[in-house]
Amino acid sequence: MQTHPQNTSDQTRDFHGAALIDESGREVPITEDMIRRACETLEHGWHYPINRIRQAG
Repeated sequence: MQTHPQNTSDQTRDFHGAALIDESGREVPITEDMIRRACETLEHGWHYPINRIRQAG
């Protein structure tokens, strides 16, 4: 069995995860910090519904 040398440059690294494609077409790995910031942004923009008490009658 013949093995091929691995090129470890940024362009050909072995990546197992999620990524975004930037304006230049490069893959940008999605980090935990990116996800946390996105969740915080959504949390601050969310308005919880007001609980309304139903009146019988």
